[in-house]
Amino acid sequence: MIQSIVHIALVVKDYDEAIDFYTKKLHFTLVEDTYQPEQDKRWVVVAPPGSAGTTILLARASKPEQEPFIGNQSGGRVFLFLNTDDFWRDYNDMIAKGIKFVREPKEQSYGMVAVFKDLYGNLWDLLQLKEGHPIMERMKAGHS
Repeated sequence: MIQSIVHIALVVKDYDEAIDFYTKKLHFTLVEDTYQPEQDKRWVVVAPPGSAGTTILLARASKPEQEPFIGNQSGGRVFLFLNTDDFWRDYNDMIAKGIKFVREPKEQSYGMVAVFKDLYGNLWDLLQLKEGHPIMERMKAGHS
């Protein structure tokens, strides 16, 4: 059996400001931006550069009860994990672009990590996993 997680939905306030943040500050690729007139919404998908795995569906809050979750989808915990092949390159680029880090870089047993906020306040780990880490081995083997 082969299965994979294709998208993770991230509730956003505005499609265009979210696209701007992810493509210009994090260098994500805009994979799809399709208007769905029957639902008066857009299907907006972004992905990290060079990634062939899971993508992020930018889902605009469409009901009042969804709005409180913008920026707090995980109750204040780190929600998403962005692995990189060069931690310091990306960390320094993100700092230069005004991204706020709430936990400074730290060497851990699994690799280098720092925590940043996206434009709405969701917490992300920026990390560079060490060679031999099980996730790195899965990626080498072609699994997502």
